[in-house]
Amino acid sequence: MTIQRFHIGPRLSEMVIHNGTIYLAGQVATDTTQDMGGQTAQVLAMIDRLLAEAGSDKTKILSTTIYITDMADFPAMNAVWDAWVVAGATPPRATVTAQLAKSAYKVEIQLIAAII
Repeated sequence: MTIQRFHIGPRLSEMVIHNGTIYLAGQVATDTTQDMGGQTAQVLAMIDRLLAEAGSDKTKILSTTIYITDMADFPAMNAVWDAWVVAGATPPRATVTAQLAKSAYKVEIQLIAAII
């Protein structure tokens, strides 16, 4: 069984593929001056790029966990998510509040997807 690691750093890999399953590390915004909507859009664009690199797309997401720092931002995050996710292919999802690695991060999204 092959394990492929992508964008390997000293602490983590951005993506791992094993047995046709893609595991993404938590993705955060690169421009933390953006509001929740802007950060969420950045993160989802990064997820699109990683899934495409692996030969997959957002219709193949198996599970998603979304971490946000303030539930008051839940509607803003959902507005961007709802515009991005494909109707009829919405994945199982959990959203929780959490203290993220940097105080400027408003959202972090981690997911598992299939390669089909």
